[in-house]
Amino acid sequence: MISRQKLVGWVLIVVSVAYIVYFLRLRLFEPGSAVEKKEWVQVIGSVVVFMLGTINVRMAAMRARRRTDLSHGTTPRART
Repeated sequence: MISRQKLVGWVLIVVSVAYIVYFLRLRLFEPGSAVEKKEWVQVIGSVVVFMLGTINVRMAAMRARRRTDLSHGTTPRART
């Protein structure tokens, strides 16, 4: 079963990537009205959400790895 933290991370990643792709394809590369400041703020926000989603997925993987290490009776590895 996928953990809730990992699921939320993947949802954040998918939504932010979808918006960034939309922005690049339809707003930046197509001729039309000028891109407003509000839209640039939304793109920057999407990049931040993408980074948070990536952190969430990585933290969920670290938590799962730590749980399996503890359940097998080994001590967690020290970070190098």
